[in-house]
Amino acid sequence: MRAVDWAADEAELRQVPLRVVYACLWDRYEGAALARDAGRPAGPPSPREIADAGARRARDRHPALRVSAEVVPEEPEYVLVRAGRDAAALVVGTRGRSGVAEMLLGSVSLTVAARADCPVIVLRGSHDNQATPPVRGRVVVGVGADAGDPVAVRFAVAEARRRGVPLEAVRAWRSPARENTDHPLMTGEPARLHEERAAEQLETALRDVPEDLRVYRRTVEGYARRVLLDASYRADLLVVGARRREGHLGLQLGRVAHGVLHHSACPVVVVPHREDDA
Repeated sequence: MRAVDWAADEAELRQVPLRVVYACLWDRYEGAALARDAGRPAGPPSPREIADAGARRARDRHPALRVSAEVVPEEPEYVLVRAGRDAAALVVGTRGRSGVAEMLLGSVSLTVAARADCPVIVLRGSHDNQATPPVRGRVVVGVGADAGDPVAVRFAVAEARRRGVPLEAVRAWRSPARENTDHPLMTGEPARLHEERAAEQLETALRDVPEDLRVYRRTVEGYARRVLLDASYRADLLVVGARRREGHLGLQLGRVAHGVLHHSACPVVVVPHREDDA
């Protein structure tokens, strides 16, 4: 139901309809906790009750929002990936079924984030029940080495403008240890060159950002995953890109996206890019 709240806010911001999709094969997977969320006595609610409860919750939150509810008797991963083919975005929660559910991402959310054709918003952190009003007042986007492909940046810019908050663009960089030197005239030179290159890549990625958006540019030395996780503590939304390769059937998430999905302090958006996209 936290995902319903965020999705309703997102649909309202974008002025698009909301589809509440519930997919399962075995009712017994859902227990008393979902029954309470659905507003009924303890005991397993039916899939239709869960979907309808989500739709009612969204309408109560935004009465003018167009909301539909759908129940599909299939595996959730396949249903949601298929639903994403004609969606502006998919919103999923992080409710796992293991003893480390609060720490790690559930398999459904991970699979959807790795395979969907549209941006996937995965709720993380403690303030992930609303897209608006902002709690931290900032959208953060991670800029990769391929700065000439700013798909994630474009998404982050649009989200920041919808929310009326600044954008923080972060480019992590590292100076390989093998380039270090003991020569006194060369001390710090390799690191400086890597930082300059990172700054140039950041500027390339931000070249088309509208002038009316406040943008904070940050180049940080360190592993990208660690740098972005640190940034997630001051963000309402963390945006990362994920490259999709045609014909590749496995999970198409890099180490950085995989890491922030599991440990981010705020909701994460995975924005896909296909290698054959223009």
